[in-house]
Amino acid sequence: MAKIKYQNRIELLQGTLDMLILKTLQWGEQHGYGIGQAIRASSGEVLQVETGSLYPALHRLERQGWISAEWKKSDSNQRAKFYRITALGKKQLAADYQRWGKMVATIEGIMRAEGGAA
Repeated sequence: MAKIKYQNRIELLQGTLDMLILKTLQWGEQHGYGIGQAIRASSGEVLQVETGSLYPALHRLERQGWISAEWKKSDSNQRAKFYRITALGKKQLAADYQRWGKMVATIEGIMRAEGGAA
């Protein structure tokens, strides 16, 4: 039972990271390092995506057809894989955002409830 709970927690975290990556790519194509930097900057330096989480997520999103990738030269003239969101990825982002909003509202309702265990 504990293993199932742990797996659910990981899925939630992955889903949130996936949503943030897709949102970042809506602003334009970007290489992996740039995606991580954009998430960090747009979160006011609160969220920091580790390489060990970012690149597996990018590969997973690419396998699902939500992003596509192409090797190009970066601004520093280094070879880098640039990612862009696909039409399928845009649909997924909209669905994820709707579910995320529902989850946030539900948690907010629980946290504001009177007479709770808090």
